[in-house]
Amino acid sequence: VLDELDLTGGDASDLEPVAGPDNAAYIIYTSGSTGRPKGVVVPHRNVHRLLTATDHWFGFGEQDVWTLFHSYAFDFSVWELWGPLLNGGRLVVVPHLVSRSPGEFLELLVREGVTVLNQTPSAFYQLAQADQEDPELGDRLALRYVVFGGEALEPAKLAGWYQRHGEDAPRLVNMYGITETTVHVTYFPLAAAHTTESRSPIGEGIPDLGLYVLDGALQPVPPGVTGELYVSGAGLARGYLGRAGLSAERFVADPFGGAGSRMYRTGDLVRWNAAGVLEYLGR
Repeated sequence: VLDELDLTGGDASDLEPVAGPDNAAYIIYTSGSTGRPKGVVVPHRNVHRLLTATDHWFGFGEQDVWTLFHSYAFDFSVWELWGPLLNGGRLVVVPHLVSRSPGEFLELLVREGVTVLNQTPSAFYQLAQADQEDPELGDRLALRYVVFGGEALEPAKLAGWYQRHGEDAPRLVNMYGITETTVHVTYFPLAAAHTTESRSPIGEGIPDLGLYVLDGALQPVPPGVTGELYVSGAGLARGYLGRAGLSAERFVADPFGGAGSRMYRTGDLVRWNAAGVLEYLGR
C-alpha cells in the first residue's frame, strides 16, 4: 500500500524534530532488590554517548551483524538495538522460541553470519554447551565479539569455550551495568588466563563515567577493601518516574564532582584488586 502513495510535493513542515537530546528516550521498569517496579527515565543523550564513548574499544561498523536476543523490557536490548542502527550494521531479531533453544540459536548465528553477540552469562553457558556438542557448526561462527552483561560472570565456566575457539575469535568482553546508568558502566576484555579466577572481573569504567568505591561515610576505600560502588557522569538516568523521594535517595550529590553533579548509589559491592581491576562481589 505504501508503494502506491504519491508523496511528491507534500508539505514537510510537520517534520521538524520535536524531541531533543534531553527528552526521554525510554522508560524501563526495574524492581531491583525491592520487588516494587520503578520506572527509570533515560534521555536520548545517554544512549548516544553510550555508543560513542565505547567505540574505541570495539570499532563497530556497517560490516557487523547483531542479534536482538533480549526483551525490550530489559535494558540490554538498548545496546542490541542501537549498536547496529547507529553504526549502519544489520540487526537480526531472534524468534522467542529460538532464543530458548541453544542449538537452534547456534544455527541462527552461523546462518546469519552474526559478528556481535550480547548475552547474559547464564545464556552463554548454554550456547557454549551447544557449541561443544556440535563443534563442526561452532567452527563456522563469524563472531568478532561476545559481550556479557546483566548478571555476574563465572570465568571458570568459559574454559571449554577458550579451548575450542582461542582468545580472539571472538573476543569475550565482560561489561557490568545497571538500568539507572544506561546499560553499561565498565569494560573488561577477558582472556583464557581469567578462567582460574573465582571473582567476576568487571574492569574499568567507560571514559565519560566516574566510579567510586566508598564506605558507609562516603569515603574512598583502599584497593583490596570491599566497598559500595557509586557511579557519576554522563550515563546517569534522569531519575525514577513519579518518585522524587526515591530518586533523591538513590541519585545523590557527588562530593567529588562540581556543583550540582550527582552520583548513583548502586547497592553493589566491589573492590579494586592488586592489578587495578574492579571485581564484582555481590549486593
